Amino acid sequence: MNFHNGFFVFLSMDKIAPIGFFDSGYGGLTVLKEVLDLLPQYDYLYLGDNQRAPYGVKTLEEVYQYTWECVQELFSQGCELVILACNTASAKALRRIQQNDLHRYPGKRVLGVVRPSAEIVGDLSEKDEIIVLGTQGTISSNTYLDEFSFFSPQTKVHQYACHDWVRIIESGEHHLESGRSLIRQDLIEIQSLYPNADVVLLGCTHYPIIKSFIEKHFPENIKIVSQGEFLATSLKSYLERHPWMREKITTNGSRTYLTTGDATKFQEQASTILSMNVVAKQVTLNQ
Repeated sequence: MNFHNGFFVFLSMDKIAPIGFFDSGYGGLTVLKEVLDLLPQYDYLYLGDNQRAPYGVKTLEEVYQYTWECVQELFSQGCELVILACNTASAKALRRIQQNDLHRYPGKRVLGVVRPSAEIVGDLSEKDEIIVLGTQGTISSNTYLDEFSFFSPQTKVHQYACHDWVRIIESGEHHLESGRSLIRQDLIEIQSLYPNADVVLLGCTHYPIIKSFIEKHFPENIKIVSQGEFLATSLKSYLERHPWMREKITTNGSRTYLTTGDATKFQEQASTILSMNVVAKQVTLNQ
């Protein structure tokens, strides 16, 4: 029961308007975890397109098409606000969706994960030199270079495409020496290429899953930062600045998890990442 404009409004539990979170797979859960800690009162609906992951090696048109299909699925589930908790989708599809597609859904909004990171990370570097690690799709888009040139023009930004990391993480190979060896080779090369940088931004929401492994291979004075905390703070600020959207989102504290892949596998991975028991449902998108 809510009190609105002088009247009591009775809200049915089956008529929820959750905040939607989308990622190509498990990575967005690392962002959602931070958001749940900061804003636990809202309802949340997470959709992982695990069946078609990874997105980083796909074409611009494929990333856009897949992302828009998933956003529409979240809209159909009652989401008024959708967060693209995926750097590749944010870099290669967000602007097109915002400019060309949202007019068909008045009042609904789609936000990304790149800008909140670029707004803050430059301030963390004492040397004004950072490294952005991302998928091939994110790095080739140069979205981070564009955002940093606006928010932190004094910061020298190096980009490095970690070609196999998402595949390794999605498959669980990061628990095996074969996967760790491939990641380790990249980490050695990154340090040799950019020895003066003092901040490493994990520009893919999958990468925090292996953050502890990454930290072991960098000197202690190098800051390894992930995006969840930045996005959570940015989302809180967005809702404070847009009360009309905040009032549309329901606050039953519910969490729902959908995947286009295997629900059992998703539940296992998500439960580990979120440190809670997760029940997921497999969905088929209308293509």
